[in-house]
Amino acid sequence: MQVTKRTGPTNIIIRKTIRELKKAANKNKAPIWDYVAELLNRPTRLRYEVNISIINRHTKPGDIVVVPGKVLGAGKLNHPVTVAAIAFSEQALQKIKAAGGRAIHILHLIEENPRGSNVKIII
Repeated sequence: MQVTKRTGPTNIIIRKTIRELKKAANKNKAPIWDYVAELLNRPTRLRYEVNISIINRHTKPGDIVVVPGKVLGAGKLNHPVTVAAIAFSEQALQKIKAAGGRAIHILHLIEENPRGSNVKIII
């Protein structure tokens, strides 16, 4: 009987992101980054895809949000928020920018906010 070994993500960018998240969590004593790394380490079919409408519903103007997966463009965004994710659909990028918000990669958020304070995880 052959047993398959779990290898984790093969995408080099996601692997680097997970590594950096774990480093930031240990260095800054920020368990939020460990949790985001754990969510990103899941198989692709179990990774999260979040619509703009959900971000709009669960945030206030000026909030900082992490999506451990992809942000999709369904719905409306009526206030500016900073959204950090692995990937964005073209429509999601347009809607975030139109609302006055920012769309950045998770690694850029770690540089800006190493402790992860006032960051919401939306899954």
